[in-house]
Amino acid sequence: MGKLQDKVALVTGSDSGIGQATAVEFAREGADVVVHYFHDQSGANYTRKKVEAEGRRAIVVQGDHGYEDQVKAMFQAAFDAFEHIDILMNNASVDASGVHVADLNIEDFESTLRSNLVGPLICCKHFISHRKRLGGGGKIINTTSVHEEQPRAGAADYDCSKGGLRNLTRTLVLEVSELGMTVNNIAPGMVLTPFNQEAIDNPDVLEEQVQSIPMKRAAKPEEIGRLAVFLGSSDADYVTGATYVMDGGLMQMVGQGA
Repeated sequence: MGKLQDKVALVTGSDSGIGQATAVEFAREGADVVVHYFHDQSGANYTRKKVEAEGRRAIVVQGDHGYEDQVKAMFQAAFDAFEHIDILMNNASVDASGVHVADLNIEDFESTLRSNLVGPLICCKHFISHRKRLGGGGKIINTTSVHEEQPRAGAADYDCSKGGLRNLTRTLVLEVSELGMTVNNIAPGMVLTPFNQEAIDNPDVLEEQVQSIPMKRAAKPEEIGRLAVFLGSSDADYVTGATYVMDGGLMQMVGQGA
């Protein structure tokens, strides 16, 4: 306990799923949390209550992180409440369209990129500027996906955005390491979040979907959160540019049976 004592973390998309679970795990380790949401205010308020139940402070901020003016407002609200931010977790994203490229609406493709790639880039930009003013340090954690490596038909928008986010992480390492800042990815496989609501609601669907996972189960959101705690803590001060795949062995199935 106390790995993040008196740190401040901003977690985008922390109104549900991985973001919500991570916010609570951060609080359990002593961090105050900036809870961000776009649409689900009630979910964000629930996250805030769970953080406060751990004895830590939380504020709720709203905004579309794909637009710089709204990110500036989010960061200003965080500064007004806590004066500084130590950890940025870029978690907010949208799922794949399910549309093949031949039929894909380009505006929909651009919308996914704005949410899953442009948004994290804007947040990183403002976080880095903030940490420079404080003399350096800080932790950036980006939530990518196994689909940064493993494509799916009908998911060009999602796959491209997550692959791009992985390379943004790697590029940032070359730009911010001298500041004492680390930048890492967490790449989940199947997680029991609203992205997989059908599997949560229907045990038969869940049982079918986990058959391709060697561990034969999906991850719990708090398992991702606990890895984020490690990456946000001093235990990971010399870890940067890495992608931590949490998929129960799913990626090892590529090529099996070929």
